Amino acid sequence: MLEVKFPISFVGAVLLIAPLGLAAVKLPSFFSHHMVIQREVKIPIWGIASPSAKISVKLGDHSAQTTANAQGHWQVSLPPMKAGGPYELVIKEEGREIITLRDVYIGDVWIASGQSNMAWPVSLAMDAEKEIASANHPQIRLLQVPLKSAPNPRWDIECKWQVCSPQTIGDFSAVAYFFARELQKHLNIPIGIINSSVGGTPAEAWTSIRTLRSLPELRAIIEVWERYEREVEKWKEEGEHKPHPTPPFGIGAEWAPFWRPAGLFNAMIAPFTRFPIKGAIWYQGESNVGRAKEYSLLFPAMIEGWRKSWGIGDFPFLFVQLANLGQIQPEPQESGWAELREAQMAALKLPNTGMAVAIDIGEANDIHPKNKQDVGRRLALAALAIAYKNKVVYSGPMFERMQIEGNKIRIFFKHIGSGLMYKGETLKGFAIAGEDKKFRWAESMIENNTVVVWNKEIPRPVAVRYAWADNPECNLYNKEGLPAIPFRTDIPDYLKGVLP
Repeated sequence: MLEVKFPISFVGAVLLIAPLGLAAVKLPSFFSHHMVIQREVKIPIWGIASPSAKISVKLGDHSAQTTANAQGHWQVSLPPMKAGGPYELVIKEEGREIITLRDVYIGDVWIASGQSNMAWPVSLAMDAEKEIASANHPQIRLLQVPLKSAPNPRWDIECKWQVCSPQTIGDFSAVAYFFARELQKHLNIPIGIINSSVGGTPAEAWTSIRTLRSLPELRAIIEVWERYEREVEKWKEEGEHKPHPTPPFGIGAEWAPFWRPAGLFNAMIAPFTRFPIKGAIWYQGESNVGRAKEYSLLFPAMIEGWRKSWGIGDFPFLFVQLANLGQIQPEPQESGWAELREAQMAALKLPNTGMAVAIDIGEANDIHPKNKQDVGRRLALAALAIAYKNKVVYSGPMFERMQIEGNKIRIFFKHIGSGLMYKGETLKGFAIAGEDKKFRWAESMIENNTVVVWNKEIPRPVAVRYAWADNPECNLYNKEGLPAIPFRTDIPDYLKGVLP
């Protein structure tokens, strides 16, 4: 008999929502027909039942039994299984009830999270009508997590798996779907994708309180919200005749639950942290623009916090760098969007992380670019390399070092693939500065898989920037067609030793 005891943290989470003395066995809602269970790892099955009830679980040829504790909580662990299916998952509470879940597959499970560019549905993506009509992929399974916020970690959230079809795909995350489609095509195994994303939300809302409290710089985020909540309580005590206190960062009061630190983690991530996954994909950052220094700490901490919560090691975490947005500027200038993109790169210092660059597929006048196909494809390339150890080029050129050569600067890159190239008539996107630190547009050329940059009016250059703007004109790629990552050589002190 295989049996696993509950950790105290899990029991506490169950008690937040589960009444004692239930008369019948209950599973988390996402244990449903059509589900995908992670292959090649031990399979935990858990739930609540009558106190001291005898529980039996069967999946394929594997079975296990246990006894619920005095509060009705139970869990079993089944041996790892290879990809395949369909199976029936049968859970029985002796003498009371049998739950049979049908059309269950073993494959790879990915969780997709972030804000609106991850939430953006297939129905509003490029070529939507064609994409929906062709979405017959019965071995891709979709789990749409409802929008919820909670003050404490939850045990369950109401959602059911669906089979990918033209009838189910329209409202699902376009990035997540195109990512899953690419993986399924290459791997030919069932893929389960959990879409847990909310538009207009900051990274701190997706980060656990434990993580936010772990660093002094992040504790400040909690303190800001605690002050606001004290103001709200005072406002209620005084009769609510005054204007409602304005939440931090100038958001509307209706958005406060979705911006509260850890609120989305508690409701929309915590329920799944006992459910094994292959990895995570992430598209977020717009709501943290203007706080790049903080994000360079927050984002890696969030990733490490998720990994600790799952307790399955450093699972692959792949993310999208912010796309280009806004009007093209005539002269080089500072950019909050460029700084946030740079801060996102700090996460690449962590093991098993990868970044899909979207600097060439944004839209000047729309924060939600329609081309989600290339985003999904680039994330899938990163997954194939990092999660599945395929030898594929998965990143565009990344700044490695610079070398001053008289009145020119030579830039060396990693991830050049089979070589550097540019699209169009001339190479664009580079700016150069002398000792006055004033950047001007530069001439540039590819030479021996490096880029040489100069401006004839700057005899002693000291720094170079590439694609450093909200919406830069830039066209450097490797020959595999992946865009170069925006960079600056004059990085601030807080990022020295932090960037990859």
